[in-house]
Amino acid sequence: MLFRQIEYFQAIIETGNFYQAAEKCNVSQSAISQQIKKLEQELGVKLLDRHNRTFSLTPAGEHFYRKSLILVSDIEQIKRETKRIADNDHATLRIGYYKGYHGNELSEAVAEFSSKYPTVEVSIIVGSHEELYKALENDKVDLVLSDQRRAFSDLYNNEILSESRMYIEIFNHNPLSRLEMVEIAELKNTPCILVINSAGQREEQSYYEDIVGIKGDYLFADSIQEARLKIITGQGYMPVDVIGNQTWFDSTIDRIPLVRNGEPVRKTYCAFWRKDNSGYYIEDFAEMLKKIF
Repeated sequence: MLFRQIEYFQAIIETGNFYQAAEKCNVSQSAISQQIKKLEQELGVKLLDRHNRTFSLTPAGEHFYRKSLILVSDIEQIKRETKRIADNDHATLRIGYYKGYHGNELSEAVAEFSSKYPTVEVSIIVGSHEELYKALENDKVDLVLSDQRRAFSDLYNNEILSESRMYIEIFNHNPLSRLEMVEIAELKNTPCILVINSAGQREEQSYYEDIVGIKGDYLFADSIQEARLKIITGQGYMPVDVIGNQTWFDSTIDRIPLVRNGEPVRKTYCAFWRKDNSGYYIEDFAEMLKKIF
């Protein structure tokens, strides 16, 4: 069995006909047909039922197709690892992102980067603003996606990506959920729920109290899932950052714009990386992020 026979077989299934599969594989239609017949002969089973110009998969063909996808994925991984060893190439990109960020832009940028640089290992951590700042300062990550809470430093590249608007997530049985927008001052008697681990609770609460201006009691959750369970049991509300036109639907939780003196509460999201650790991969990834945002 030849690897190209498997590629031809997958191309036929994915394009739906022999002609387009031949074009995709840059071979003649007769050549691809002959290779599939040889594959069937070697396996001793029929993979395709041919019907004039169409075909259907036999049960054996369906099984072979599914297993072949796994096999090809494994082979591609082996090729990447082998090339990395041969080239002594241990290139990595270490990314950190703020726990309060819930957009799709980062995953889209990582997918684009991994497609462009398949031999570069991408590692990702999530943390509070302070945790990410310390990780960047101590060279534990190469690039951080987070909100801006400090004046820009000349020691770092500070790439502005987008501006977020703050909302609150609140149980839809709470009377506040019927407001079109909610003033920060109107929340003083309702606990604010923050997603943060125990080590970062003091810094995160100080930021929301002193900078955002949310006064009152605070509750903490280790994950967004835990926070939302607290919301639907009526324990409080959670502030969230929304970038762009993120869609939101939940049968139990509503999102309401948060305002301060009638004006939206906003944050600036940036990519940060150290100037003394600036390299081609980091800068290219930052450019991808900027484009997607």
